[in-house]
Amino acid sequence: MAQREKVIILGSGPAGLAAAIYTARAQLEPLVITGNELGGQVATTNEVENYPGFPEGLTGPELVERFREQAEKFGARLEFDEAVAVEFREQPPHLVRTHGGEYEADAIIVAVGASPRKLGVPGEKELTGYGVSYCATCDGFFFRGKDVVVVGGGDSALEEGLFLTKFANSVRVIHRRDELRAGPFLQKRAFANDKMSFIWNTVVTAIEGDGKVERVKTRNVVTGEEGELETDGVFIYIGHYPNTDIFKGQLEMDDHGYILVDRFMRTNVEGVFAAGEAADPIYRQVATSAGDGVKAAMQVERYLSEKSGRELVGEEA
Repeated sequence: MAQREKVIILGSGPAGLAAAIYTARAQLEPLVITGNELGGQVATTNEVENYPGFPEGLTGPELVERFREQAEKFGARLEFDEAVAVEFREQPPHLVRTHGGEYEADAIIVAVGASPRKLGVPGEKELTGYGVSYCATCDGFFFRGKDVVVVGGGDSALEEGLFLTKFANSVRVIHRRDELRAGPFLQKRAFANDKMSFIWNTVVTAIEGDGKVERVKTRNVVTGEEGELETDGVFIYIGHYPNTDIFKGQLEMDDHGYILVDRFMRTNVEGVFAAGEAADPIYRQVATSAGDGVKAAMQVERYLSEKSGRELVGEEA
C-alpha cells in the first residue's frame, strides 16, 4: 500500500529545499525525495559567492547543507531516494514510485532540476569544480587574470564568454563548426571584444591537469590535426537538458522538455506544481531557483487550504 503524504517535493536542489522550508513552516510536513544527488547542480560548485546573505562566499555543499538543516529544523523529512515513475491522476492524490516504495500525495512540487550536457571526454568529470565549469556567472570571478576556453557556439556560449571577459585575461571559444549558432547581435559583440578569439572546426578530446585544469587536447574535425592548448579553465556550453523524462506524457512541456507553468507555478495537472530549472530554461541561478521554490510552496499551501475548505463545505451540505 502506498504511503500517504500531504506534500511531496521531488528534488533537493535550491528550489526543492526552499519549497521544503516554506511548506514545513506551514505545517504541511513535506516529504522531500532527494534524487540521486542531494543539492543538485550547486552541490558540485566549488565556491558560491553570488547567493544573497553570504558576502564571504561558501562552497556549494556548504550552502546545500544549510538549506537542508533549515528545512529539517521546521519538520521537512528527506528521503534519500529517486522517483522512477509517476501517475498523475485527474484528481489528487497522485502517485510517485521510487526505488524504495510508493507514495500518494495531495500536492506535488516537481523540482528535479536540469543537467548540463557533458562533453564526455577524459578529465571532464575529475576536474569539474577544479577548472571545469558549466556556469560562468557562478565561477567566472575565480578566473581573474586567467586564460580560459569556452566550448560551444550558441547563445549561452557567447553570453557566458562575454561575461568571462570581465574577469579573464583571454577567452578562446572552441566550436566544432566554422560558424556560430548564436544570434547576430551576440556574434557582433563577441567579434568586437578584444579578449575573445575563436578556434573553428575543433573539438576538445581531453581535459588535463594535476588537481586543476592546465590544458586541453583538441582535434580539428576537418583536417584531423590534433593539438594542445594551455588554459586555466574550461567552460562548457553545449546545452542543458531538464531532468523531466519521467513526466513526459503527463505534464505539458516545451519542445526542449522544460515543464510549462503559469505565474503561480501550476502545471496542467491539478495539485502538481513545478519550480526551479525543470521549468526554467533561462536563468538557472541558485537565487532564482530558490525563489521559484518559495512561490510553489506558497501556492501549495493556498491550494490545500482552499481544497480543504471546499471539502468541508461539501461535508456540511
